[in-house]
Amino acid sequence: MTAKKLLLLGESWTTHMIHQKGFDTFTTTEYAEGAGPLTAALSRRGWEVDHLPAHTIERDFPTDAARLGAYDCVVVSDVGVNTFQLTRSVFTDGDRDVDRLGMLRTYVEEGGGLAMVGGYLSFAGIDGKARYGASPLADVLPVRVLDHDDRRELPDGRIPAPRPEPHPALPEVAGPWPYLLGYNKTVLREEATLLAEIDGDPLIAVREVGAGRTSVFTSDMSAHWAPAAFTGWRGYGALWDALLTWTANARRGAAEPATQGPTAG
Repeated sequence: MTAKKLLLLGESWTTHMIHQKGFDTFTTTEYAEGAGPLTAALSRRGWEVDHLPAHTIERDFPTDAARLGAYDCVVVSDVGVNTFQLTRSVFTDGDRDVDRLGMLRTYVEEGGGLAMVGGYLSFAGIDGKARYGASPLADVLPVRVLDHDDRRELPDGRIPAPRPEPHPALPEVAGPWPYLLGYNKTVLREEATLLAEIDGDPLIAVREVGAGRTSVFTSDMSAHWAPAAFTGWRGYGALWDALLTWTANARRGAAEPATQGPTAG
């Protein structure tokens, strides 16, 4: 079987720090990416992952429908609506540009798979700045996005509660799930299926939309909400593989076998 192809959008950031030492100051700048654990886990399971960090989305997003359609699944993680909509053409030059989020919606409706992963710039996001509730993706997600800051910080940690019934998007993993340190609060849509919750809110949910499928994981794929206890968990890779395989299967034409029995990840 050919490798499943995934396009990961986001999961990068630049931190600019001011250091104050008495009278004097100096600055340092650091670039980082948070996709490593997910990319490594999926690559070990036969996925081909193309990662577009946030600052490359404007330039490298596949704005040709055929190029976008070559992917079985697209993951949007921790990058807000403005990055897709306020390109240099629009914001600086006042010209028209491709509606990248509109393309993603069409991609789903025509059979593609789309997943959104939580973070400070996912769903509504910090101070409501991610703004996906007012985007073309709002109506195709399995959850309703709030119109205000939706972060729920859980510094003491919380254990997710997976549903007991089997589902191909949720593997059976031996032993308890590890804790998470936060998530984006959302509201489950009636047409969606809840697979796991955290503090009574959706953590994992899936939905069929048109000819395609969508899914959400409302916590993070890496720190800080997903600490080492989670990314190093033996079920981490199995969880993402099952969720994204289910999400992608509408495009691939037939459901692949679900994970059977407890997995060691």
